[in-house]
Amino acid sequence: MLCVGVALAARAASWVEVRLLGHPVLDAVPLAIVFGLAVRSTLPLQASTRAGICFSSKTLLEIAVVLLGSLIDPAAVMAAGPALLLGIAAVVALSVPTSYLLGRMAGLDKPLALLIAVGNSICGNSAIAAVAPVIRAPARDVAASITFTAVLGIAAVLFLPSLPGLIGYSANQYGIFAGLTVYAVPQVLAATAPVSQLSLQVGTVVKLLRVLMLGPVIVAISLWFAEGSGGRRPSAAVMLPWFIIGFVAMVAARGAGLIPGPVLPALAAITEWLTVISMAALGLSADLRVLARVGRRVFLAASLSLAALGVFSYGLIRLLGVA
Repeated sequence: MLCVGVALAARAASWVEVRLLGHPVLDAVPLAIVFGLAVRSTLPLQASTRAGICFSSKTLLEIAVVLLGSLIDPAAVMAAGPALLLGIAAVVALSVPTSYLLGRMAGLDKPLALLIAVGNSICGNSAIAAVAPVIRAPARDVAASITFTAVLGIAAVLFLPSLPGLIGYSANQYGIFAGLTVYAVPQVLAATAPVSQLSLQVGTVVKLLRVLMLGPVIVAISLWFAEGSGGRRPSAAVMLPWFIIGFVAMVAARGAGLIPGPVLPALAAITEWLTVISMAALGLSADLRVLARVGRRVFLAASLSLAALGVFSYGLIRLLGVA
């Protein structure tokens, strides 16, 4: 009930932003973390809340990742063509290790550096949420990575619409660049809609292709990062967590037409609510003093990661000769 209450407050604040400004400056996901941190820092939490906070930050988060698969349309993914699909996979494959190394150079520990790397490189909150249990990342690292990368995502949304005029990108080129670099799906829409409908459509498809990289990246990270394996091959449960299997199954079900069209908006709404509730739980689990200590380093690492992703995305557009 505490996590749901914080989530409701975050959604209400986001609604107020939309009513006053026409769009949210911070959407409900990072707001839920901020509100959770505020409650944790100002009010003594009863011991009876711990079980619910733990359940919300882990189990509900994993269920949200599973439902995320229903939002991916395989037909739209395949329509992008094999060259673009392989190019996006290559960008993600380059961006994750590069961003991780930049994070380590900025002084972050391994879990936090990896969370920022996958968050920027793949699909923001969902990627961070999916990787966190695999690498046993503490709540403070999850909260820090989501909060600071969300702030950068807002900056990208504000800056990117001016990019076509600055470097002469066509609507198609800009859609690919935005889809490859912007933090989350709603932010891709916000960054491309002001430019053109073509940019919006292309950017959305490219973003969905990035989300599709989540499964393979989880398996690769599990093989490399799994703790307690003693140098041996980790178990199948560690390499391929149940929620990633569920994610792939939902993508397949969507592609096979097993999920009725009228159900999709409801699944999207449930996914969003579960994510916001779990983010509230993460905020309630984290220590604001610890976040303050790592804040500058996290922001530096996230900025360098985003810059590297931009370079790789620009190179892909040039390499493919996209017009």
